[in-house]
Amino acid sequence: MNNKLFVVNKPLFISSNQYLSKIKRRYKVKKAGFSGTLDPFAKGCFIVAFGQYTKLFQYLKKTPKRYKATLFLGAYSETLDIEKISKVEIPQAFDFDEVEKVVNSFRGKITQIPPKYSAKKIDGIRAYDLARNGEDVDIKKIEVEIFDIKITNYSHPFFSFEAEVSEGTYIRSLGRDIAEKLGVDGALTYLERLNEGKFVFEDEKPLNPLEYLDLEKNEYLGDIENLVLGRKLNIDDFKIKKKGKYVVEFENYFAIIEIDENVKYLLNKVELCL
Repeated sequence: MNNKLFVVNKPLFISSNQYLSKIKRRYKVKKAGFSGTLDPFAKGCFIVAFGQYTKLFQYLKKTPKRYKATLFLGAYSETLDIEKISKVEIPQAFDFDEVEKVVNSFRGKITQIPPKYSAKKIDGIRAYDLARNGEDVDIKKIEVEIFDIKITNYSHPFFSFEAEVSEGTYIRSLGRDIAEKLGVDGALTYLERLNEGKFVFEDEKPLNPLEYLDLEKNEYLGDIENLVLGRKLNIDDFKIKKKGKYVVEFENYFAIIEIDENVKYLLNKVELCL
């Protein structure tokens, strides 16, 4: 199978790259990639593509993302999770209403500082590489959105929650910030990604990429051979002529094009494999 887009269920305690290597060996493929790194201690929805479909990640609609997590109140960890817990000072139990009020205060658009042990790049270097080398990690605040968040269980000093968030949100940072607002340290002991947009784990079944692209469909009205052979395209030959990026389907292929002052091929013809 040259091209395939599907969701796997990444297990606990393995890095995203290590798990991708296992998948490549299992399917006996050489060209594969993934979208949306999951921390080694995290599990769940993990988007994988083979062949030409590895070029589609930037065009996929992956928001909102939903996670479930468990936060250990009173635990301090450099990584904000169970991997590097170095101190535990269990606080007095909180009233449930107080915890719920704090959790609900994070709904909407917020700013957060990504974990220093993260794949975030600083001057081209991964933050976790700098942190592991003992170097200072200066990560700027980012703006994210919490569409929904709710407590699912509170058994002191642990409480579990589910959160639906925008792309780029760090749940470890969210856990840290919730604990900080309660006046204590906090680290995640469990993290699972349930979905990314419409992407959910369904036994690794092949997905139709056209159903998951975050692009409007356009129609090419000119000679189809111009698309098949990758010739220069004329803006007047498209049904929709306004500025933007579009997906155009033809025969058993599709292409991604950009209309501006002229027409650019962003992604030459891709075979549609189902």
